Amino acid sequence: MSKAEKNTGVVGHRRTGIQIMGQLIGLVRPLLPVMCAAILLGVIGYLCAIFLTILAGYGMIHGILSVLGVNTTPENAGFLASLSLVSLAVLRGVLHYGEQYCNHFIAFKLLAIIRHKTFAVLRKLCPAKLEGRDKGNLISIITSDIELLEVFYAHTISPIAIAFLTSLVMVIFIGVHSLGAGLLALAGYVTVGVAIPLVNGRKGAAKGMEFRTSFGDLNSFILGSLRGLDETIQYGDGQNRMSQMEKRSRELGKMQKDLNRLEASQKSVTNLAILLFSFGMLFLMLYSYLGSSVSFENFLIATIAMMGSFGPVVALSSLSNNLNQTLASGERVLSLLEEIPQVEEVTGQEEIGFAGAAACQVDFSYEEEQILKDYSIQIPKGRIIGIHGVSGSGKSTLLKLLMRFWDVQQGQMQISGEDVRRVNTSNLRDLESYVTQETYLFHDSIANNIAVGKPGADRDEIMEAAKKASIHDFIMTLPKGYDTQVGELGDTLSGGERQRIGIARAFLHDAPLMLLDEPTSNLDSLNEGMILKSLKESWDEKTVVLVSHRKSTMNLADIVYTMDHGRLS
Repeated sequence: MSKAEKNTGVVGHRRTGIQIMGQLIGLVRPLLPVMCAAILLGVIGYLCAIFLTILAGYGMIHGILSVLGVNTTPENAGFLASLSLVSLAVLRGVLHYGEQYCNHFIAFKLLAIIRHKTFAVLRKLCPAKLEGRDKGNLISIITSDIELLEVFYAHTISPIAIAFLTSLVMVIFIGVHSLGAGLLALAGYVTVGVAIPLVNGRKGAAKGMEFRTSFGDLNSFILGSLRGLDETIQYGDGQNRMSQMEKRSRELGKMQKDLNRLEASQKSVTNLAILLFSFGMLFLMLYSYLGSSVSFENFLIATIAMMGSFGPVVALSSLSNNLNQTLASGERVLSLLEEIPQVEEVTGQEEIGFAGAAACQVDFSYEEEQILKDYSIQIPKGRIIGIHGVSGSGKSTLLKLLMRFWDVQQGQMQISGEDVRRVNTSNLRDLESYVTQETYLFHDSIANNIAVGKPGADRDEIMEAAKKASIHDFIMTLPKGYDTQVGELGDTLSGGERQRIGIARAFLHDAPLMLLDEPTSNLDSLNEGMILKSLKESWDEKTVVLVSHRKSTMNLADIVYTMDHGRLS
């Protein structure tokens, strides 16, 4: 898989536009009755609009006949014709509203379903498949790409069916007046509604995907620039970042211009085709009328019907202008939904308690980089195990394997003597608390950030956990205490304060096995001592694996192992 494919989730073998549309349409099945209603309302609505002009044509014919002294209409024909025209106009408006309502109901319902599916997939892919992934492109997929699918569901599926059914009715209607005219009408509808969009779609498909990918790349660049704003200001790199952003924006604008130029050219070709087929119908029917093969009524009605019935296929032709980007978005979303997790969740196994953990002759590699080789360690219940070593020696990897964020290539990671690959995922999460080197804080209150460790925890439980993590006193100095809002990305708190909130989460989670990855790296010696004291006080209840490069932290451990390039020493 290339870097671009890894970042966007789009595999090397791309689907065709028809395949993408087919798979997206497959999601409509639960809402099929509403879709059928939208199509029915749309067909009848378009026929109302078309027959407004046809009815006016009949009125014209009978007006001409009246001028010629041929009276073929009843006395109240004018009133009935006017009433019919008004009724058709009103009905057209009501039916169009009903069609749009059904389409948008389907679109927003399906967008909610797709978002739910997407976040469920991301949860399964995390963290093995998402670590190192371009976050900006992921954000683009779950926001703008999914949002763009609204165009497909609200303005693409039913217009295709409406155009087909309406055109079929009109081909039959015109064909009744003249077989040749019916065939010409069929050729016109196919050219405008099928041939031109397909040709345009082939031209713009690659550009559409390139635009969506570049849009995601720009999102990533902006997100990275915002996160690194302090460093940019500190080192005076602002002008360089602005230049890069301007360059990327110009390139994106050029792609948009190319797509707009393609859209304009298609509109011109579509309008030219409509004009040619309309005049073609006029000359064909005029020739037939002069040759006495059709009546004057047939000549006029067939011509008016042809000229006034391109609406549905024009709508279909216009779809391809935005369809390239929509299908590119659909490809990106579908590829993400179909991505296979590196670690499959386990369910249906018997629940187990905690009776110790172990790594047994484990081999593990990140792609080509060997991290652990024939690695074994025993973690007895109720003991504090310290693992000391330099950066890159595999300490953090060991904890992630115990959490089963990844699966080993050889050997076993065990909990209570069971291979973690055979332990229910939810059961495994309940048995373990994991504090990472960098604690992520949500844009929420401090209390809710701590409560992540135990959803539904009451305030007393949250405060008790905060006290164990030596952050309660700090929180109480804040204007709103535990209800203080944490800034975007936790920037309103120091690294040590964020780390202590992460430790409070672990205390609140209250799992029998605590996995602590450099839990005091951002703390001063006083706070480190207070937190280690809290850990020591609960050591008879907990089993702790403590990873740190600090020798002072290792003083807490019952057993200390030194790790060197994936091996114990």
